[in-house]
Amino acid sequence: MTTDAGSNTSLDRESILALVREQLAQILEVSPDDIDEDIPFDVMGADSLALIELVEALEENLASQVAGFHIDDEDLESLGSVRDAVDYVVAKLNLA
Repeated sequence: MTTDAGSNTSLDRESILALVREQLAQILEVSPDDIDEDIPFDVMGADSLALIELVEALEENLASQVAGFHIDDEDLESLGSVRDAVDYVVAKLNLA
């Protein structure tokens, strides 16, 4: 199955997970394969600055597909792992 990289790309949990892993891997300078969904961000070495970078990257990437997509600053505290971030985005986009 092939999909265009344009705005036609469908959003689902799998694509959100891939996006989060890819962006976090760039921030932490590791392979996306090294990003486990259930390991807490702090254990991976992602500090609060890394999480802010991740949120900005997600907002930038998702804004092209979901107008006005934004992660509220007060919600950052509830994001402790990749799974938390993915579940948050999925819920926010009503993809569940």
